[in-house]
Amino acid sequence: MRSTSLPQGLITRAKILLSLDEGINPTDVALAQRVSRKTIYKWVKRYDEAGVDGLADQARPGRPTVIEKDTVSRVLTLTTERVPHEATHWSVLLMAKYAQVTAWQVRQIWKAADLQPHRIKTFKISNDPLFADKVVDIVGLYMDPPHNAVVLSVDEKTQIQALDRTQPSLPLSPGRIGSRTHDYKRHGTTSLYAAFNILTGEVMGQVTNQHRSQEFLAFLKEIKRQAPRGKDLHIILDNLSAHKTPAVMAWVEKNPRIHFHFTPTSSSWLNAVEGWFAQLERRALYRGVFTSVAELKAEIERFIEVHNKELAKPFRWTKSAENIIAAVNRAKSVLPN
Repeated sequence: MRSTSLPQGLITRAKILLSLDEGINPTDVALAQRVSRKTIYKWVKRYDEAGVDGLADQARPGRPTVIEKDTVSRVLTLTTERVPHEATHWSVLLMAKYAQVTAWQVRQIWKAADLQPHRIKTFKISNDPLFADKVVDIVGLYMDPPHNAVVLSVDEKTQIQALDRTQPSLPLSPGRIGSRTHDYKRHGTTSLYAAFNILTGEVMGQVTNQHRSQEFLAFLKEIKRQAPRGKDLHIILDNLSAHKTPAVMAWVEKNPRIHFHFTPTSSSWLNAVEGWFAQLERRALYRGVFTSVAELKAEIERFIEVHNKELAKPFRWTKSAENIIAAVNRAKSVLPN
């Protein structure tokens, strides 16, 4: 009876049985549930015969609806090989019109074939000649980190805007979602450097006004200062030019316990800190109202502190390098030459 996902008819049948069990007479139960006395006795009989399973709908008599193979083939061919003149993608009604079938048939065929023409995802296949080697290297760090070492996923989130709404937001209330004005006022931007610890899930962050190689190098030095002594530091990075300047590489050469591991080009999804940036955006920034950059910085620092105290947990990577490489190769095989 408390379910929010079961069919309403099933819930009504449960109410009927429980009401009768409480001693309410069938006539009053029928009035309360807006059904006939015949319906009351029908579900009592079903329950006596089969228990709770008897409350489910039984298969109706008659031959099940069958969609002809030619109809299925026609709809699938149109869906995967053609585009309607009226739009960039198929809708149920457009397909029903072109294929000369019913909307119900289109839905059944698409459901069986797991086709969703209204949805689209983005992708970018890396053309890095060392893609496979880099994937094996980084996935190896995630799934089998070296002993006596710290593995950090490092990146920067740049141009974080301090946005204020032009009017106060309207609060959430029963029957109405919270709302805010569509327009906003800008109060400046800031950047965040973050190092995500694979073993603990904790984040070390540094908020800066700029995002040049100087700030990146300063952040690396802070990572080294806070890292446990005697342990190597394996740092996973993307291919931003600021990560490879002569000053940065010279500093790395002078610190033999620092090891850089670069992700393949166009493969930011391989950098674990990107997932934490998504949490930051979703939980602290997207709905935030900031009247100054100082407020924005304070909120970012607060979120990092709360994350490290209450939310941090070891990072788990589950997809093997072999599976990733195989998936990319399959994608390349279906791209037009």
